[in-house]
Amino acid sequence: MLSKEFLTERGYCCGHGCLMCPYEPKHIKDNTLLKVANCFKEDNPLIQKKLRRVSVEEGETIAGKLFQILNKRGDGIGLAANQVGIDAQVAVVNVREPLVLINPKIISKENEIPYYEGCLSYPGKGVNTKRYRDIHVQTAQEQSGWLFSGAPQPEDGVGQWEDADKSKNDAELRTLESVCVQHEIDHLNGVVCMDRRIDMTIKRTEKKIGRNQLVTIKKGDAVQVLKYKKAQKFLNDGWVLSED
Repeated sequence: MLSKEFLTERGYCCGHGCLMCPYEPKHIKDNTLLKVANCFKEDNPLIQKKLRRVSVEEGETIAGKLFQILNKRGDGIGLAANQVGIDAQVAVVNVREPLVLINPKIISKENEIPYYEGCLSYPGKGVNTKRYRDIHVQTAQEQSGWLFSGAPQPEDGVGQWEDADKSKNDAELRTLESVCVQHEIDHLNGVVCMDRRIDMTIKRTEKKIGRNQLVTIKKGDAVQVLKYKKAQKFLNDGWVLSED
C-alpha cells in the first residue's frame, strides 16, 4: 500500500482509488489540491510535531501549493504546511496582502490581547485565546524581520474625523494579520489553537502559582489585585495577568 507521505510528495492524484489518497476531492485524476487535515482525527501525525526547516527555494514551492489550496477553498486566511501533510516550516497568510513565512521565528512580542479565533483544521469551532497585538517575526527570506502591529498608524488618517472608521478598520485588519501569523507559526511548532484556550491556560497557571496567590490583573487602564481563584472569571472576560 502506498503511504500518504509518498502520495503527498508526488504532488497529484493518480485517480486509481488509493486508500490513503491525501487529495480533496479524492480519486480525481491529476487533482493537486491537498486535503486540510482535521485536528480532531488521528489522521495527521504532523499536526502535533515541530516541522523541519527548509531552504527558501523549497519553501516558496510549498507556499505556492498552500496558496492554491487556500484560494480554492475560499474560507480561510492562513494555512500551514503540516495541515496538508507536508513536513516543512512553511505557512502562508492572506489578510491585507499575501505573506509567505519560511522558517519563521517570533523575535519579540508585546501588548497581550484576548482574541477569538478559528482554524481550518477545527471546522466549525472557535476558541478564546490570548495573543499579542504587536510582534516582530524573522523568516528565512527576511533576516531583519517583519513587524506586525495592530496599533493605529499615521497613514490610517488617525485624528481626522472623516477617516475614523477607516482608521479603526485598518487597525483591526493589522491585529487580525498579527494574530493569524502567530496562529500559523504555532502550527509549524506543533501547537494548535485549542492548546491556547484561555480556560486551559488558566488551569495550567493555577497549578503553577496556586489558587490563593495574590495576582495583579489589568484591562486597559483598570488594575485589580485579587487571589487567583477570584481572578479567573475576569481572565475569561478580557483581563490579563500583569507581569509587573
